[in-house]
Amino acid sequence: MEGDQDTSDFTLVTRKPCFGLPTACPNCLPAYIYLKLAQLPFQLAFNSTFPDSEELPYFESGTYVAYNNEDGGVIEKLKKDGIVNLDSQLQSLPDYLSLKALIVSWLDEALTYEIWVGTEGVCASKIYYSDLPWVIGKVLFYKQTYLTKNRLGLTKENAEQREKLIYKRASEAYEALSTRLGEQKFLFEDRPSSLDAFFLSHMLFTIQVLPETSVLRRKLLEHSNLVRYAERLKSEFLEESSSSPSPPLHSFPSSFSGKGSKPKNKPKAEKSEEEKKIKKRARFFLAAQFLAVVIYVSVMGGGSSDEVEYEDDD
Repeated sequence: MEGDQDTSDFTLVTRKPCFGLPTACPNCLPAYIYLKLAQLPFQLAFNSTFPDSEELPYFESGTYVAYNNEDGGVIEKLKKDGIVNLDSQLQSLPDYLSLKALIVSWLDEALTYEIWVGTEGVCASKIYYSDLPWVIGKVLFYKQTYLTKNRLGLTKENAEQREKLIYKRASEAYEALSTRLGEQKFLFEDRPSSLDAFFLSHMLFTIQVLPETSVLRRKLLEHSNLVRYAERLKSEFLEESSSSPSPPLHSFPSSFSGKGSKPKNKPKAEKSEEEKKIKKRARFFLAAQFLAVVIYVSVMGGGSSDEVEYEDDD
């Protein structure tokens, strides 16, 4: 971290905790672990108002904000801006880029497949939509599943072939990472890196969130040294902080594109006009999302019926 920057007002905003994790969002957890590995003091706040927001997680300090959907994500933004960079002496190493490709490409693809397709969204609904009305949550879930299949290139014709390729790459990635790691504490011997944050996040999510029937979970557990690696880092960097009381759910702070509010720690009768305005915006957002998705599903009726027919065939 550059200079003598004050860390007392650092805040990381994520989706809510679940499944025994400080945040159950697979996009938020790496940022949380990265800050823990860097031993950077920060406050943790949660948001569940905008379940499909691509800006989560985000890191805030005063007027500075690093969003998930800008400059390669929160971690890359923090590195670029000199807030905290664990990789400054590692990025020139030959293994750095190859390991990064395995973790943030092959394993991320496999985890995305498992969350939305392989496990039929068992955990996704709880992570993203459990705070929404049932109907809206279901509509948003089916919308995201449809978009995920498109992003992964899944069609009725190639689904089986793509699934085999995704799991094959994941198996190869686990094998390579297991060989690379051995019994080291970190992927790069005695120092943590952003790759440890991404990989530890992937492992904790896979083990603690995915059901026992998960193919990806079973493949990961075949590598005992990877499991020991995750247990060591979790015990040293995460468990001490998670033993303290969880912070309350927060809405977006005021610097978040005008959508925010302060922590809701006052009785309902004492809420400010600003908080009432935020609640109205949230209700409008949900209603707009619902209508937009209903229209979208209606327009794409032909494609959706194919998907339903294909799922019934399984």
